[in-house]
Amino acid sequence: MVGSALNHLIMKSTCFTGTLFLLVGVWHVWSALLRYVSNPSLFRVRVWNPVPGFNGKLKYLELYVVVIGGFIDLCIELLYSTHLKFFVNGVLNPSHMNNFEHSGMLLMFFIFGLIALLSEKSRFVRLPDEALCLIASTAFCAEYLLFYFHSTTHKGLEGYYHILLVLLIGLCILSTVAGAILPTSFPVDVCSGIAITLQGLWFYQTAFTLYGPMMPDGCQLKDDMMVMCHSKDSEQQNTGVLTSGARMPSILKTRLFPGEK
Repeated sequence: MVGSALNHLIMKSTCFTGTLFLLVGVWHVWSALLRYVSNPSLFRVRVWNPVPGFNGKLKYLELYVVVIGGFIDLCIELLYSTHLKFFVNGVLNPSHMNNFEHSGMLLMFFIFGLIALLSEKSRFVRLPDEALCLIASTAFCAEYLLFYFHSTTHKGLEGYYHILLVLLIGLCILSTVAGAILPTSFPVDVCSGIAITLQGLWFYQTAFTLYGPMMPDGCQLKDDMMVMCHSKDSEQQNTGVLTSGARMPSILKTRLFPGEK
């Protein structure tokens, strides 16, 4: 019963994070396409995109999603999931190190959203899009470091999933830095949105496969927050899904263009 409740809590938290990334990513791709089609010669990379219409009332909706959503997710990780048990015997509670690390990542995105809002709404802090791209890249760098040097020993299923996440975060870093260097590049802007969208999909896939109803038979979430499989068959069942997903582009290319190598 406790394990089921824990799975459900982690799945909901992971889905919430994935929803934020997915919404921002899809909106970024759509806005980049719309701006480029409208006027290719004046196209510039934007780290965030205003919502048109509605008399400007929803202009900063994306930034509010980042700030408010990031703050809610931060509270879930830092306050709710830890039950306010931050310290044990004078040191950080080792059983909640994952929550502390996730909170640090979310704090960086929260700070980025605040800086972007201040840049737009304040006369004293006006930052160009190139500078905001670099600030966004620092948030992704923090996310990269936190997941790369994660306190949990990611083996088996979790290991495969976290390798994919680190690669996606690296793509986010490269695309946001490239946006500062190549501020008129349409492919760079679209790539950034796609990378963020893929991160959102990763969180959803992880939520349902590692902590939800799609978890393979023979695998379960332990008290130390690690997913363990009792047999190699259970582990191979899930890693096979990942391998197939990674190979899908090459499979489609072979089917569509059989003459190419």
